Amino acid sequence: MAPGRTGLIAALAVLALVAAVVVALVLLLPARHDPYTRSSLALPGDAERGGRLFLINCAGCHGIAGQGLVGPRLQGVDQRRSDVWLIRQVTSGRTPPMPRFQPDPQAMADLLAHLHTLH
Repeated sequence: MAPGRTGLIAALAVLALVAAVVVALVLLLPARHDPYTRSSLALPGDAERGGRLFLINCAGCHGIAGQGLVGPRLQGVDQRRSDVWLIRQVTSGRTPPMPRFQPDPQAMADLLAHLHTLH
């Protein structure tokens, strides 16, 4: 490869990395300062109560065991996504056909606890 081309590729790689960091900061930092997210993360969740919420509100699309149906598979989702991301996804409904859903902070903490059990 020509030296100029190698430098261009390296520069583009650095630029992509910087862009990824900026996007992560823009998306995640405000969420950590959001009172609802902060409250939900600060509370101890009860996986059993979260499981009941999941069955009522989520299982129709994600499956009883989170195996995925209309909605994506949620087994192991806590390994792929942060709790902040999960809260934002649940409350925003930004991925149609998922509806917006904003349980009280304790219920959200319970739902997160349940999601951590899906493997």
